[in-house]
Amino acid sequence: MKIAQALLQEELIIFEKEFKEAVKSQVPLLDRIMRFIVNRKGKQIRPMFVLLSARLCGQVNASTYRAASLVELLHTASLVHDDVVDESFERRGFFSTYALWKSKISVLVGDYLLAKGMLLSLDHNDFRILQILSEAVRQMSEGELSQMEKSRSLNLDEKAYFEIIRYKTASLLASACGAGAFSSSHDESLTEKMRLFGEKAGIAFQIKDDLFDYGHENVGKPTGNDIKEKKITLPLIYTINSADKKMRKELIYILKNQNKNPEKIRYVITKVIESGGIGYATKMMNHYKEEALGILKGFGESDARKGLEELVNFTTNRKY
Repeated sequence: MKIAQALLQEELIIFEKEFKEAVKSQVPLLDRIMRFIVNRKGKQIRPMFVLLSARLCGQVNASTYRAASLVELLHTASLVHDDVVDESFERRGFFSTYALWKSKISVLVGDYLLAKGMLLSLDHNDFRILQILSEAVRQMSEGELSQMEKSRSLNLDEKAYFEIIRYKTASLLASACGAGAFSSSHDESLTEKMRLFGEKAGIAFQIKDDLFDYGHENVGKPTGNDIKEKKITLPLIYTINSADKKMRKELIYILKNQNKNPEKIRYVITKVIESGGIGYATKMMNHYKEEALGILKGFGESDARKGLEELVNFTTNRKY
């Protein structure tokens, strides 16, 4: 991400300062938790998408920084809530908020972040940007619930899978790009164009995450975590749907009844690799990546476009 980071060196400094200010609280416990969260921030991919989308469509301004902060607030809130739902004790190599402060406080922290995000926009009359990103929050919630429902019934419909990840994962990146574009252009056509670009990139991003579960591209030993949690991902959908009747029945039985057994998990992973499930998922990931890059080609050559192209390629080439 060297090009993007170099292009946004000054903007990211301003963003970090404004984000830290946005999460401050007068409640000592909450302020301590906010400092903990800020100090363990991730790669800031979503704020970079906001800032570069704004630069592609116009000039970065105060509403752009607020949009980037809102995206990060919403993303962080979703991670805090996800750790409660998943009972996860680790986040980005550190203890999670859930591990340190348990469920009640973590849920309230997530709620606080959502409220701060809404107020950040409302206090500055950024109504359209708030509308764009509120739509993402709705879709993320629906996507998570839909995934839980489909996991219980072991739904193996590829169309349903793409609908889930479009809502669960891609919606926030899509809204980040749309909000960035609107902040600098106030042009609904450009906003929708960039929203669609972000959606395509977000789908490619999620398929890459699915591949990590199978130890794809020497990223480490396969974890099988998705199998343990009965999450029906693209490599597995392809494998089961292309298997003969006997193999299909065996794999479904394992997923329903033996999904915690390490030996059975390794067996499923082996079958996914042998069947071409990894290759198929990789092909689909690259398809969505190319569609995202194709949208960018509709804009003239610029540093902002190069930065966005680099971020898109990073989503599919990353090793973690």
